[in-house]
Amino acid sequence: MSRLQQTPSSKPVHFYSSSGGNAGLACVTAARYLNLPATVIVPLSTKPMMIAKLRAAGATDVVQIGASWQEADDYLRNEVLAKLTEHEGIYVPPFDHEMIWEGVSTMVDEIKSQLSPGEKPDGIICSVGGGGLFCGVMRGLDRHGWGDVPVLAMETIGADSLSQSLKAGRLVTLPGITSIATSLGAVRVAEQAFKYGQRSNVKSVVFEDAEAAMGQWRLADDERLLVDTACAVSVAPCYDGRLHQLLPGLAPESKIVVIICGGNAVTVEEVMKYKEMFGGKFSGTKDEDVPSSHALPTLQ
Repeated sequence: MSRLQQTPSSKPVHFYSSSGGNAGLACVTAARYLNLPATVIVPLSTKPMMIAKLRAAGATDVVQIGASWQEADDYLRNEVLAKLTEHEGIYVPPFDHEMIWEGVSTMVDEIKSQLSPGEKPDGIICSVGGGGLFCGVMRGLDRHGWGDVPVLAMETIGADSLSQSLKAGRLVTLPGITSIATSLGAVRVAEQAFKYGQRSNVKSVVFEDAEAAMGQWRLADDERLLVDTACAVSVAPCYDGRLHQLLPGLAPESKIVVIICGGNAVTVEEVMKYKEMFGGKFSGTKDEDVPSSHALPTLQ
């Protein structure tokens, strides 16, 4: 709505977004609320179920093109938006924009409202794809003077554009996305995310796909929540002592915020497939009091 107010035009307005699915669904939902059309450009890695969800939500069209989000976004900018003549196209970026970060930052407002006066979290865990969620979290922390709160910026191997950039000391573009966590599939992280990632309170953490899958099925068993692997990589540190290794000094009363996001493209079949595929790596556990510990796969 903010972009709409800033784009006065006599032409009919049409929203356009490039997304692996979740951000596109948000765009379509907002457009429907405004009774305006929205088209979503998605990469070839987007699952048929997600495309069906976009259409069911009211997308005017869903175009599938490109091996990665970056290629889909390039197509949207260069082949669609650049050639519009009959209507006003409003570009809705999935992660790299001030408005996206400002909206996400309100989660930190909510976190503060749920804590006692003067209290703050002992850590926040969030997934990083293009960096929209991460940037919003960091902006919210700044607003509340919580710049010393540890943040674990989680990625998977094969979708780790932030980690690779931090190691290189410059923004790095991955040759492609090879992780199963396709919702993290930005081959290049937002510049602002790269800047935030260099702060002393941020720890860039990269897990294997197997660990993300483990977080996915254990969250389903423990909390009855289905999330995709891009989100589940942020859940994985909570099991088998990983969190204490990443954030030493935690106590039983410590308050860790795990941001759970992205469950639009997950199915029960996917969870079971990954449990069968990767489960043998996690046949042992240190979490005897955690329910999902008693439903772990056994080595054959």
